[in-house]
Amino acid sequence: MTRTPIDRRQALRWLGGAGAASLLAACGGRAPEASAGTGNTASRGARVVVIGGGFGGATAARYLKRLDPGLHVTLLEPAERFYTCPFTNLYLGGLREFESLGHDYQQLRRLGVNVVHALAEDVDPVGHSVTLAGGERLPYDRLILSPGIDIRWDALEGYDRAAAELAPHAWKAGAQTHRLKRQLEAMEDGGTFVLVAPANPFRCPPGPYERVSQIAHYFKTHKPRSKILLLDAKDAFSKQGLFMDGWRELYGDMIEWVGLSGDGRVVRVDADRLEVETEFGTLHRADVLNVVPPQRAGFIAERAGVTDASGWVPVNPRDFSSAQVEDVYVIGDATEAAPMPKSGFCANAQGKVVAFAAAASLAGDPAPEPVWANTCYSVIGPDYGITVAGVYRVIDGQIAEVPGSGGVSPRGADAGFRRREARYAAAWYQAICEDTWGTVV
Repeated sequence: MTRTPIDRRQALRWLGGAGAASLLAACGGRAPEASAGTGNTASRGARVVVIGGGFGGATAARYLKRLDPGLHVTLLEPAERFYTCPFTNLYLGGLREFESLGHDYQQLRRLGVNVVHALAEDVDPVGHSVTLAGGERLPYDRLILSPGIDIRWDALEGYDRAAAELAPHAWKAGAQTHRLKRQLEAMEDGGTFVLVAPANPFRCPPGPYERVSQIAHYFKTHKPRSKILLLDAKDAFSKQGLFMDGWRELYGDMIEWVGLSGDGRVVRVDADRLEVETEFGTLHRADVLNVVPPQRAGFIAERAGVTDASGWVPVNPRDFSSAQVEDVYVIGDATEAAPMPKSGFCANAQGKVVAFAAAASLAGDPAPEPVWANTCYSVIGPDYGITVAGVYRVIDGQIAEVPGSGGVSPRGADAGFRRREARYAAAWYQAICEDTWGTVV
């Protein structure tokens, strides 16, 4: 059932916008008092290590330093330039240059964050230290993990690292994204692109459906006789009605979606033959094969001892501290935080809440009452955007969507509405990147 879309100004007000002062009001409490350049007396000199420089980790590091300049904040991120997963689909569709998705850490350094481009290889939660790939050990008083996702290479028969070279997942921005783009460009007109979508949970629930939309736009422009087959391990997906409306309106019968009950769950991949087998033995062959496999939390989460049997990280709802290890917070796609989706917007919101919680903990204060928001834009065509939004609080000890706070774009909206949503998507990307890395794109 379609709900009334959330008012964006209200959502941003509840989330706290881009400033620490407004976020304070959103959190429903006060921040630890800080004097510019000195920090709170109780937390002065405390060491916070943040692992992962994406939407969650970079936001947490940035807001921690703004909240309490006296903290020693170290951000560990191997990449000197971070490329976002959001908007990589637009790169595949020809609507965005890849370099426009890259962000550096100069603004964080100017704030006083110690940015170290190194891989965190291990965590000693008893000794409160992080070991880098080169052997160096960094002590911490509080640790914030924002490790993103890793691929579960053992979860889908035939799909391993070697197979991903032939049938890329492209679910991490970088070499895999470029590989898929080259394969699409090399495919002859009249070929078939097959995308395999996983069961929940996984990073960016609307992502596979935006991806086929953008690839359909590319095909319509350059290879109009081509077809797209989407094999799905689910019978329902995010913004399903809106996506299907857009597919019919923009691309006719180019996209075929097969859900779980229609034998859409893939159980075996033969990357050499670009072939997949579904649960009931149906074989599908592709000219370009894109497999989005099952996922888990990034490996450092397991080494820190914060994952459970699912491979994801359970957290305490109020402050996203680890449910299993003291003085460790976990944010972003790695967490079990349903009904909040695994999205860049949620990671950014969680990073702000954790910055307040960690700073308060170091100062001996209670964490503020958290509020999170999410808005997820999907761009089906150059002038066709759709959204889903929600606001979340802790209700009866669990993270829950605030009743009546969320919703999706209305079905049946006119072309002007869809065009505005596409423009809002570009504005959202610019705003959240500036809020996260301090960069304007």
